[in-house]
Amino acid sequence: MPRITAIFCGLVFATACATFYESNIQYNRQFEQGNLQQALEELHRNSRLQKPQVRFLYYVNAGLMHSMMGQYEESNSWFEKAFLFGEDFRVNYAREALSYITNPMVTMYRGEDHEHLMVLYYKALNFAKMGRFEEALVECRRLNIRLQQLSDRYSSENRYREDAFIHNLMGILYQASGDWNNAFIAYRNAYNIYRNFYTGKFGIQPPEQLKRDLLRAARMTGFTEEYQWYKELFGIEEESFNPEAELILLWHNGLAPVKDEWSINFMIYRGEGNTIWITNPDLGFNFSFQVSDEDRNSLSQLEFFRVAFPRYVERPLAYQSATAQIGDETFMLEPAEDINQIAKLCLQERMALEFSKSLIRVALKKATEYSVRKENRAMGGVISAINAMTETADTRNWQTLPHSIYYARIPLKAGKQTLKLNLEGRAGTHTEEFSYQPEKGQTLFHTFTSLEALQPLR
Repeated sequence: MPRITAIFCGLVFATACATFYESNIQYNRQFEQGNLQQALEELHRNSRLQKPQVRFLYYVNAGLMHSMMGQYEESNSWFEKAFLFGEDFRVNYAREALSYITNPMVTMYRGEDHEHLMVLYYKALNFAKMGRFEEALVECRRLNIRLQQLSDRYSSENRYREDAFIHNLMGILYQASGDWNNAFIAYRNAYNIYRNFYTGKFGIQPPEQLKRDLLRAARMTGFTEEYQWYKELFGIEEESFNPEAELILLWHNGLAPVKDEWSINFMIYRGEGNTIWITNPDLGFNFSFQVSDEDRNSLSQLEFFRVAFPRYVERPLAYQSATAQIGDETFMLEPAEDINQIAKLCLQERMALEFSKSLIRVALKKATEYSVRKENRAMGGVISAINAMTETADTRNWQTLPHSIYYARIPLKAGKQTLKLNLEGRAGTHTEEFSYQPEKGQTLFHTFTSLEALQPLR
């Protein structure tokens, strides 16, 4: 029995109910407080954050922090590792099988669909900030391939299969490089996705800046009919817009949701004959299955067990709006992407699969418990306790992504000038100042990240 007790205790400690966020709390706190160097050191020091099961998250977290620190080359080397991880990913069937007798945290984390798009988003943005637009456009082409793969994989119009913001970014990058034809195509795709999907699903209207960019691209490409059609549709006149230089200002606002765990309690009771029922009356779940006489006799008249499922917990925004002021002009930053809602939608779309996998996992654990209990009732009780302690959901996700992304296109003069960024929201007001010194004809890209968030909504 001492050996069994030791094994049991080891499993208890190894599979404690802490979520992925909670088990790496030191790293998360350093990041959320803006202590990026300390967070990076913790990332490289913490063995839990470097396990094979979370290799994708190790790569993307390192890439994001280097990007925020202005180390764009180093950032892209990490993001390239994350991209290749996704390209070369193969299911480890041994780990998948193990997950059914323990929990899904032992599997390799593949990454969500939107997370793989964000890898290439950051890579393209890093290149743009370095003024290397040809390389940024290579990432745009990779993005386009990923978007086509999403579209081919999912046929339902209600699934996350198209990303308006990514198409919008591609248009901005094509325009910055002087490729007006591809800019028009990307802007048109972005507008259609905002109108047909984002407005209804996420409440994000096509940005006014996107409409103006689409009109300008149509005119510059010589698409007269399309120009007239969109001008009438939008009800706006294209502005005379020929600045000496331009700034694409991106605001990464807040923090993405974290995966948490929620549980459903089920009852198992014996029906007539060899029918066994698994039920939760409160939620209206009733599942029946047949067992042998021997297995039926090993069951109690009534048993309870818990099944764990993943869920996203939002970290509400501390700031809801931002304006940029340069000289006497003020520009509103418009919402363009809601990663918080996209993440929830991606999980919601596969909840039926998560639900069935969780039930299978618990059923297999119960079968093992009953088999052992036939031979040794005390050992059966130990197995039952181990099963309860190891039952947990997969709570891994890329938790350092922003909650939402806003942007503005701002005209600049050649030479040095100062911009004020004003944030407003439940956290009050906050102002940042930035200086730029663009050359004539140059398009600058600048990202400001605010990590402030309110208490999670559980």
